[in-house]
Amino acid sequence: MKLIRFGNLGAEKAGVILADGKMIDVSTCVSNYDEAFFESNGLERLDAWLSENAAHAPAIPDGIRLGSPIARPSKIICIGLNYSDHAKESGMAVPVEPIIFFKSTTALTGPNDGIVIPEGSEKTDWEVELAVVIGKTARSVSEDAAMDYVAGYVLHNDYSERAWQLERGGQWVKGKSADTFAPLGPWLATRDEIPDPHHLRLWLSVNGVIKQDGNTENLIFNIPFIVSYLSRFMTLLPGDVISTGTPAGVGLGFNPPQYLRAGDVVELGIDHLGTQKQLCR
Repeated sequence: MKLIRFGNLGAEKAGVILADGKMIDVSTCVSNYDEAFFESNGLERLDAWLSENAAHAPAIPDGIRLGSPIARPSKIICIGLNYSDHAKESGMAVPVEPIIFFKSTTALTGPNDGIVIPEGSEKTDWEVELAVVIGKTARSVSEDAAMDYVAGYVLHNDYSERAWQLERGGQWVKGKSADTFAPLGPWLATRDEIPDPHHLRLWLSVNGVIKQDGNTENLIFNIPFIVSYLSRFMTLLPGDVISTGTPAGVGLGFNPPQYLRAGDVVELGIDHLGTQKQLCR
């Protein structure tokens, strides 16, 4: 299944994209795609409902705004420097264990809502990433069992303010958490839609010029390892988002560095997970 949330900001309703591309409203079955939905076998219930009701469900009009396919999760966890080429361009060593940081959940926004460059920012940067959505509570799970805890996958642009991230006390979360710095979507693809998440092209362009072009086959730490690893240090709750890192080509890595300005247009995509487009303002 491909799960979407549609409508005005703060009033999104649950929807599904069917195999033929038609978007339908499923809000009579699902109140929201959130922790309660996933922990109560919501995917199974929705699948059963669709088998009987999809043909009669209201169509979602073309052009309607799409929000994040996940309602505000308990946490957005990110893995830093998880591609060796990105570590090299950042001037940092390839990590021997995953580097973990958080983004504030208030950074969450829709895939095409645009981003607001924060007041005082001079180094706002882009990062296309594959994000994993947790489907059930995970505590100290084994690497072999880890994929059973994954609900699906979603496209994420991990925006960063590099001066705040790297030059003000080393607290990465400060440079990652501004409002609009976590666009998710356009849809969440359930695990069955993506048989091999470790072989997906991901790319990003700024003003029509390709900046990032990588593949998840180059992840240093793969998804089962990341889920298992994180679950040793914290409880992963249904609906939690784990962003798995970005390949080379971020603005920080250019000589001289390239950062975003008002009026720039950022576009990005991942195989089978759709595309995003953001106007910087």
